[in-house]
Amino acid sequence: MRLNAGSVRELHWHKQAEWAYMLYGSARITAIDPRGHTFVDDVGVGDLWYFPGGVPHSIQGLNPDGCEFLLVSTNGDFDEDDTFLLSDWFKHTPNEVLSKNFGIPGSSFAHIPDPSELYIFPASVPGIAQLRQDRRGNPVSPTFSHKMLRSSRSRPRAARWRITDTSVFPASKTISAALSRFSRVACASCIGIPTPMNGSTYLEGQARMGVFAASGQARTFDFQAGDVGYVPFAMGHYIENTGTTPLRFLEVFKSNYTPTYR
Repeated sequence: MRLNAGSVRELHWHKQAEWAYMLYGSARITAIDPRGHTFVDDVGVGDLWYFPGGVPHSIQGLNPDGCEFLLVSTNGDFDEDDTFLLSDWFKHTPNEVLSKNFGIPGSSFAHIPDPSELYIFPASVPGIAQLRQDRRGNPVSPTFSHKMLRSSRSRPRAARWRITDTSVFPASKTISAALSRFSRVACASCIGIPTPMNGSTYLEGQARMGVFAASGQARTFDFQAGDVGYVPFAMGHYIENTGTTPLRFLEVFKSNYTPTYR
């Protein structure tokens, strides 16, 4: 998803958890947990967020050029139409009920936007002063964001990994990840991972992935930046840098821990 500077993805929630990796720019994210505690944070390239299922949240692009981010769901059948929108809910609730709930005249809800037209909308870009103001009150704990490039576990080898799971990002209880970088020297890695989901998004460079499925079955695929690969449960596989530049890819697991790399 991409949002221009100031553009807002309105307050919404899903039955499934939402995990995200920031690819470009910066954004302000907000949420409200089941205890009514509020969360506000600014995220940039390499940062993550995780909103558990049912937690209302919003996203807004910041200066100078908005943001772009990768969204991951814990359910492969997830559909945008399964998203609960605040405006959609209010549109299907009688004004007199909203009036009694909020203690204001029903006429105040006469011009609720149609959710089919305005679930992403332009707005002014908020400043740092607004961030400080919004952070007052009861903060969410554990936090719903994580600075992956600054605080995740690192395994420094010729092939480098940034590891993020509940040991460093406690809120992310159903998704973990490894951000990998292969130089031209360290061109390949053979991996066997016993986790329910292993999806790879290629961010930079060119790669080849071979997947072994037992009983003599194997397939090989070529990837470039923007492509997505998937390794079914427990299948052995290798990833090889086939380009002339470093290879970067993000592996995402349906697990609260990131499997050990060998």
